[in-house]
Amino acid sequence: MTDTPAPARDYRDTVFLPKTDFPMKAGLAAKEPAILERWAKLGIYDRLREQRLGRERFILHDGPPYANGDIHMGHAMNKVLKDIIVRSQSLMGKDAPYVPGWDCHGLPIEWKVEEAYRAKKLNKDDVPVAQFRAECRAYAEKWVAVQKAEFERLGVMGDWADPYLTMKYEAEATIVGELLKFAESGQLYRGAKPVMWSPVEKTALAEAEVEYEDIVSTQIDVAFEIVDAPNAPELVGAHAVIWTTTPWTIPVNQALSYGPEIEYVAVEASWDRELTDASFENGGNVINKKLVIAEVLLPLVAKRMGFTSSNVIWRGKGSDLADATARHPMQALGGFFAKPRPFLPGEFVTTDAGTGLVHMAPDHGEDDFELCKQYGIDPVFAVDGAGMYRADWAWLGGQGSVINKKFVGADGPICTDLREAGALLAASDDFKHSYPHSWRSKAKVIFRATPQWFIPMDASTSLGTDGRATESPSRLREGLGEGLSNDTALSATSPPPTPPASGRGEESNGATLREIALDAIAATTWIPARAENRITSMVQGRPDWVISRQRAWGVPIALFVNRVTGQYLNDPAVNARIVEAFRENGADAWYADGHQALLGPDYDLADYEVVKDILDVWFDSGCTHVFTVEARYGEGTRANLYLEGSDQHRGWFQSSLLESCGTRGRAPYDAVLTHGFALDGQGRKMSKSLGNVVDPLKIIGESGADILRMWVASTDYFDDVKIGKEVLATASDAYRKLRNTFRYMLGALEGFEESERVAVSDMPELERYVLRRLGMIDTELRQAAEAYEFNRYTRLLTDFANEDLSAFFFDIRKDSLYCDAPSDIKRRSYRTVLDVLFHALVRYAAPVLCFTAEEVWQSRFPNDDSSVHYLEWPSLPEVEDGVAIGKKWTQIRALRETVTEAIEPMRREKTVRSSLEAEVTIRSVSPLAPNEAAELAEAFIVAKVTPGDAVTVTRTDFHKCGRCWRHLPEVTVDGELCNRCDEVVADA
Repeated sequence: MTDTPAPARDYRDTVFLPKTDFPMKAGLAAKEPAILERWAKLGIYDRLREQRLGRERFILHDGPPYANGDIHMGHAMNKVLKDIIVRSQSLMGKDAPYVPGWDCHGLPIEWKVEEAYRAKKLNKDDVPVAQFRAECRAYAEKWVAVQKAEFERLGVMGDWADPYLTMKYEAEATIVGELLKFAESGQLYRGAKPVMWSPVEKTALAEAEVEYEDIVSTQIDVAFEIVDAPNAPELVGAHAVIWTTTPWTIPVNQALSYGPEIEYVAVEASWDRELTDASFENGGNVINKKLVIAEVLLPLVAKRMGFTSSNVIWRGKGSDLADATARHPMQALGGFFAKPRPFLPGEFVTTDAGTGLVHMAPDHGEDDFELCKQYGIDPVFAVDGAGMYRADWAWLGGQGSVINKKFVGADGPICTDLREAGALLAASDDFKHSYPHSWRSKAKVIFRATPQWFIPMDASTSLGTDGRATESPSRLREGLGEGLSNDTALSATSPPPTPPASGRGEESNGATLREIALDAIAATTWIPARAENRITSMVQGRPDWVISRQRAWGVPIALFVNRVTGQYLNDPAVNARIVEAFRENGADAWYADGHQALLGPDYDLADYEVVKDILDVWFDSGCTHVFTVEARYGEGTRANLYLEGSDQHRGWFQSSLLESCGTRGRAPYDAVLTHGFALDGQGRKMSKSLGNVVDPLKIIGESGADILRMWVASTDYFDDVKIGKEVLATASDAYRKLRNTFRYMLGALEGFEESERVAVSDMPELERYVLRRLGMIDTELRQAAEAYEFNRYTRLLTDFANEDLSAFFFDIRKDSLYCDAPSDIKRRSYRTVLDVLFHALVRYAAPVLCFTAEEVWQSRFPNDDSSVHYLEWPSLPEVEDGVAIGKKWTQIRALRETVTEAIEPMRREKTVRSSLEAEVTIRSVSPLAPNEAAELAEAFIVAKVTPGDAVTVTRTDFHKCGRCWRHLPEVTVDGELCNRCDEVVADA
């Protein structure tokens, strides 16, 4: 018989491997709804309010989305970022309430209800206003409920049981109350000036409701015959040439404008060919005319008109055109068209394009309006709310619409009439430029002078240093005549007079709204800092605030205007009754038959016009700080932070600023954070037509909300950000690694008890180094959270988990965890540090990965009444000699990387199968002490470390322990146990 060697013993049952039920596969889409349900049962938001009662409060005031349609990626990004900030502030021990809100009034909702009407062939104007408003309210309520569920599914924690809605009665009462504060302080007037108007929606629009798109328009050159020129009599009979891309404004022309310092010429045009060429169809109107044009623009004009040469017969400056007049091309129609058109000096006239002469239609341009007003020329209101010329207008009466491409085209009725009148010199449908459109209907908008209500930017506010009015004048400058409606001819009105150049009075008393707002901007923290320049320039250059809209669904401008004096009624008792009526019955009270009761016994309703316009929704949302922040947390309280997309510099940030500055003399916020837009994976704007819309609800349904939250936190959201399959894959990979870190810690801490804990001073140096690194990361994380830099926050957290822990600390200490005796000081120290790490990392992760952090916490500490989100920022142990330890182990880590790189070629060549089979020589000027050599061998995970002249690697001759797999000198045969493992197994 031959002796058969006994098989090597399998020691796997003696190794202390991590144990956990926490799954590697997240399954977030299925788990998260159950976690949400658990939070709802706990009443987690209300519990947090109780726990943080009396703490320093942090208020992030929610900017209201429209209650209209499912949420999109912009909504998701915005709400998740807000939630991360609110949760991080709560983690830092503050009382951080979050009250979500919705903008429920305005055109987006009204437009959707009208769409339903149009589908049924109904006209909104035929429906009683109370019924229409009720349908708008029901529509808004429906979408508030839908969006609320979608936002909650994102993991956004807030007061969902009591959100703020601009259509709540209390909110509507507050909004009208804020309006009446402006009225009482004299910061309100009704005037007729051009505003952006949507002929499709038949209402004025705010700049924030407008978007610009590239279009192709008709451009025309039109001749105005000069009939008088006192400073250049030789120009009588010549034709001043204007160029415009809005031919529809020619029927409303009232003047011409020139640049006083521009050099002009009068030329006679000629051709080197016959005028039979189709490209010169207007040539007959050009030939034999003396054309007055800016000299520098002559080549461009010649190209448009088609003439090939010209003879200059007069040359002069624009100032030579002072006091000249011309006749309108359609002067034969008489009346309005027979009046001479004066030449007016305009500083805005340039030679960038056109002819150097500008035709003036004060109804349809800001520059036109302001210049004509100086010379007593008023708007005539020829174009109605639908974009049609008034029926009684002598030219094209009852025709339109002025945004109809065919109507204003080169072959349309305007150009045809001008051509027949001999005034059309050139016309083509080929001018490419950017043009404003309604963001809701996508239709072109126009500038149109209509009677509107304004808050002046440059009038004295009469605000004292406490932000309250010091007097209560009523202003309605050059007010409306009796019975005038919004589409009736009206004299131009003006804002209150601009104060003297000295600006404000003592201690800002009497400052203008613009001055107060600019001071408030300077006193606010803007994140990123460049945002301050943007909103400053916007407020510096903005016109008076148009607060009126000609719609039905909104808060009415609840004013009574005296039919004789044109002044609005300013009686505190009447105003109080209005506010109380709105509080009891909402804004619908203004549409009931109770106006005489609101006026009371001192006034007769017959003497007053009841204003029917509603407020701009930006005024509504500009008041949210009053009925949300101040109403819930006390008068005078302002938000710590407003956070929205960068487009809100001209929207909510600005309307809130102006509303608060006009009534309180300060901004409603301490800081403002702006984020960019969510683009597709290629950096393109998402569009249904492009088919590149990334649906957040689909991502949540497939991958879970925490993946989306990981993406938001990982982006540089101060700029535009991309999202697509590759971007989400990166976020998923980062999430997976962090989840596995938690899974490892949960397994490694299985059965950990307080009796096992080791004091920091008794720990090995490696453990103390890791605690020092944790302390450093803790400081940086807190700084990032306080600065709202969650891109940096998330990167710090994931890098620490991946590089400091998984790739370094866990890698080195897995031998101790698996193979040391449970009572060993090193293993106990490691588990003690793991416990500290667990408590810290689960807290750090909670604001970003709110669902996963809860899952991790409950996996270790299951309790039906607890939540990770009740926890506060971790308190970490101090490490003595931390600086010295940190310096030493930073050097060891760098050397470890060098050693690992040196081993790698041997692994590829299969000289060694793992680093445990390698012996390493490192550069050292002195011998290594035994404990030092052992420490380095453990850190490098090699068999042996010796000093030498350079880093070299050889295969060890030591044999392999059958339990820990380390190659050690005391192991004489592969498979036998090392001294450490022999003791552990013997004591088991």
